[in-house]
Amino acid sequence: MNVSKSTRRGALAVLAAGGTAAVALAGLTPATAVAKPAHHPSAKPTVVLVHGAFADASGWNETATRLKRDGYPVLAVSNPLRGVDHDAAYLAGQLKTVKGPKILVGHSYGGAVITNAAAGNPDVKALVYVAAFAPDKGEALGGLLEQHADPTVPALPQQAFQFTRPDGTTGTEVLLDQAQFRTAFAADVPAREAGLMAASQRPIAAEAFGETTKNVAWKTIPSWAIVATKDHAIAPSLERFMAKRAGSHVTEVDSSHAVMVSHPGAVTRIVETAARATR
Repeated sequence: MNVSKSTRRGALAVLAAGGTAAVALAGLTPATAVAKPAHHPSAKPTVVLVHGAFADASGWNETATRLKRDGYPVLAVSNPLRGVDHDAAYLAGQLKTVKGPKILVGHSYGGAVITNAAAGNPDVKALVYVAAFAPDKGEALGGLLEQHADPTVPALPQQAFQFTRPDGTTGTEVLLDQAQFRTAFAADVPAREAGLMAASQRPIAAEAFGETTKNVAWKTIPSWAIVATKDHAIAPSLERFMAKRAGSHVTEVDSSHAVMVSHPGAVTRIVETAARATR
């Protein structure tokens, strides 16, 4: 059967009108007919975990697992270990990608990084120092270690190597002797795990210990600190001194320097305490 052009035009007009009516009945215009998924921001702050020297982000695995189980978004940063200025700038850049409130957690050298990176950032609600440096303005980490030397804490078994950069200059990197790593860094971590940590440790640029702190976040942001009472990397007395000066809420844990590996439950509790207190 032949259908006239006018009849076909009429049918198309009816279909078009019907389609528009259906959209209207749905309370939408044609341009907004496809609904976008609703965005529900997390009610809990993002916990940003920053490792220190002679380590990598995997040291936070058990702590991150517990935090995520409890509903906290987690970001474990791969700290470049190139120097305080460089690493703080790197972390500050990463923080810009994380929307909403944040809790910064630093272990060891990572404490110096969060101290500098968080300054002036209103989204950072708390700092948590885990057997960590919390330097003041103008202080270098090497100077702190010298000024607060503890004769009961043996010197770190450091090893250095040099390399030639593409521009022809020489760089010096520092790491720990694998044979002595467990005693110095992770004495209460099972031997097999400590051995893997020693093998996968990341060296740090030697100049990192000589760079001075330029920004001090703990002067304006509330802080919590874990003192590792059996620490052989940073003297517990130095950890106590820095925590007291910063006005931190202090918890002492009977642990080696690798407290987040050997006592992840304790670290998690302190982080969540800080999050609740600053919500």
